[in-house]
Amino acid sequence: MYLVLLGPPGAGKGTQAKRLAKNVGLPHISTGDILRENVKSGTELGQQAKGIMDQGGLVPDGLVAKMLAERFNNPDIKKGFILDGYPRTLAQAKTLDEILGKKSLAVDLVVYLDTSDEVIIKRLSGRLVCSKCGANFHITNMPPKVSGVCDSCRGSLYQRTDDNEITVRKRLEVYKQEVASLIEYYDQAKKLRRLDADLEAGIVLEQIKKLMH
Repeated sequence: MYLVLLGPPGAGKGTQAKRLAKNVGLPHISTGDILRENVKSGTELGQQAKGIMDQGGLVPDGLVAKMLAERFNNPDIKKGFILDGYPRTLAQAKTLDEILGKKSLAVDLVVYLDTSDEVIIKRLSGRLVCSKCGANFHITNMPPKVSGVCDSCRGSLYQRTDDNEITVRKRLEVYKQEVASLIEYYDQAKKLRRLDADLEAGIVLEQIKKLMH
């Protein structure tokens, strides 16, 4: 099963992808993780990305696509994957189809985690991020075992400066504009399913698992 999780910032894509990966035994692939790993390992692509990021630029789509294509060379994706954080635009969706098509693979299911603005604001305003591994926690919903310390790597946790109501609302507006054509693309391909992601994370997880069968 080749599954893509879509949804606005704060919809819980990363959380669901990690839990789902453990439950169904498929690799969780996150473009954010791939980018960090390439930079940390000092690969040729990682060095290119670091140079751009160090100058305050955004890593271009083409570079991310190359990293993703390399990740798909790993044999662990033979039975499927759970892709989180990509695609974010129609152009990226078409690139993903091309990359998979070269391996005679295709996306089977796209789950859109439909989340209300108010719930997203509540989630993001309490979000904590690990400065080392990028893991997410939440002050009330998913607090770390030790305050201010990541459960996984013991790195220090911080709150992003853009996780405030005004900025979050702006980010949501931009996201909705960008994602409209992406949703339509997967809808027309009859691959899209929507879930109410305002619900408790455990309930959403079970609903995704049902869609996969």
